[in-house]
Amino acid sequence: MTTVLLSLSALAATSALGAPAVGAAPQVAPAAVPAGWERIDDAAELAGITEESGDAQTARAAAAAPEPTALAVESARNNKFVATEKTYAAPNTGALRARSDVYGGSWEGITFEWIGEESTFAMKSQANGAYVAVEKNYTGASQNLLRARSTSAGGWERFVLYYNETLDRFAIQSELNGLFVAMENSYTGTLQYALRARSADVSGSWEEFNLYTI
Repeated sequence: MTTVLLSLSALAATSALGAPAVGAAPQVAPAAVPAGWERIDDAAELAGITEESGDAQTARAAAAAPEPTALAVESARNNKFVATEKTYAAPNTGALRARSDVYGGSWEGITFEWIGEESTFAMKSQANGAYVAVEKNYTGASQNLLRARSTSAGGWERFVLYYNETLDRFAIQSELNGLFVAMENSYTGTLQYALRARSADVSGSWEEFNLYTI
C-alpha cells in the first residue's frame, strides 16, 4: 500500500496556517463494497498504514505490536475534523460532527480498538471516554446518528474499515445495519455535519474520510 496518512504535525507544516441498550447486533446483510475498496483485516494492518508516513522502524514496530490506534478523522466532503459534541443536550449528547477546522485536542480524537473475535473495530471518543454507537432506533433526521455514549462495545458499537488506495481515503461501515457512514453536509442547525450510518454504498465524498495519526 502507498502512504495513507500524515501525522498531524506534518499536516500543520503543509497547511496555511437517546439510546438502545448495548447488545448483539442483528443479522444484517452488509452493503455491497464498490470496486477498489479493500477491507482492513486487523489492528496490525491499520497500525502499519497509519505509520507509513513515518520511518520504517516505527512502521515495523507498530505492525508487530499493535495497540489501539489514536486517530483524527477528517471528512473528505467538507475537509473538517470530526468532533464529539459532549456538551450537547439529550438526546444528541456525544454526537459526532465534522465541524472543526483543525485538530485541537481530545474533542477531535478517536481511538480505534480492534475486536478480534468479531473482526471489527470499535471507536472510542477521547473527549468523553465513551464508545461510538449507531442510533438505529432514532427516527427522522437523527436515525442512525453516530454518538459517543456507550461504556462497552457491543453490536451497536462495531464498525468495519475500508481503504481505497487510488483515492487514498477510508470508508466506515456499521456492523449494526450494514450501512456506510456519511457526513450530513446539507443539514442545518445543531446536527449540521453530523455522521450517520445511512448509505448503501460509497458513492462519493459524503462517505469518504481521511485519517491522521495523533
